[in-house]
Amino acid sequence: MKIENISDLQVLVHTARAGTLTAAAHALGITPAAASATLKRLEAQLGARLFERSTRAMRLTPQGQTLLDYAVRAFELLDEGESLVTADRGELVGTLRVASPSDLTRSTLLPWFDEFLALHPGVQLSLSVGDRPLDVMRDEVDVALRYGALADSRLVARAFALTNPLLTASPDYLRRHPAPRVPQDLMHHNCLIFNRSGRRHRLWRFAQNGQWTEVRVNGNRSVDDASLAREWTVAGYGISLKSALDVRNDIREGRLVQLLADWETEPYPLHALLPSGRFVPARVRAFVEFLAVKFEGLLGAG
Repeated sequence: MKIENISDLQVLVHTARAGTLTAAAHALGITPAAASATLKRLEAQLGARLFERSTRAMRLTPQGQTLLDYAVRAFELLDEGESLVTADRGELVGTLRVASPSDLTRSTLLPWFDEFLALHPGVQLSLSVGDRPLDVMRDEVDVALRYGALADSRLVARAFALTNPLLTASPDYLRRHPAPRVPQDLMHHNCLIFNRSGRRHRLWRFAQNGQWTEVRVNGNRSVDDASLAREWTVAGYGISLKSALDVRNDIREGRLVQLLADWETEPYPLHALLPSGRFVPARVRAFVEFLAVKFEGLLGAG
């Protein structure tokens, strides 16, 4: 027998990504019973077991992994065909799946998303906001915006911005505490710690005249949400070290004050990440180019 309905493969793809049938059913808008029945039908049609089932998760069999690879490519080819057909009309269509950092989204990206959707009414935005790095190869994401150095060679990166983090505090905090004059003074301040990839970023590095110094900071608050770290800083709870893109509006409007401005910090690049070897629909290419122009204008104006 052969697969009778290619859309059934969506259950395979989503189950492999989510790890459970329940999560796959939720993503597809169907009941878990319907998802289970679809998967059983696929296995019966192919005469092969696609998943090893347990009470906690679904694990692909070798046959399931083979089919998954081809299923993903099949859906990418359908996207490609859709893009080629609609290109004749000059329209962008389909769902644009974007993952972006929390604070950058709120401080900068939201109006840009609105503008892009207004320019391309045939595009729908599916946005995942957070500071936990997604697995772009595995998760259902077309493009991920990510800060920091890149290590995964399976990804294609488009550099948007190379800025240095800024050390800031609120005027209220500085009324209650003397501003640090050198990095070592930070050891006597309440520093707000941002958790990256499950690790607390406590070692802050500064340079002057080419000489680098490291300070291990401490504070009574740590968080894995960069937006909340900025809000705590604005509220006067301590000092933070954050991307210049995230705090530029607060500095301009007086909610935050830059500290140790004559000291350099380590570069903190922002990239758009796309899976290498995966077909990139026209809507994704257009979105990346749109953001590149926006960031160029923003940094040029700043």
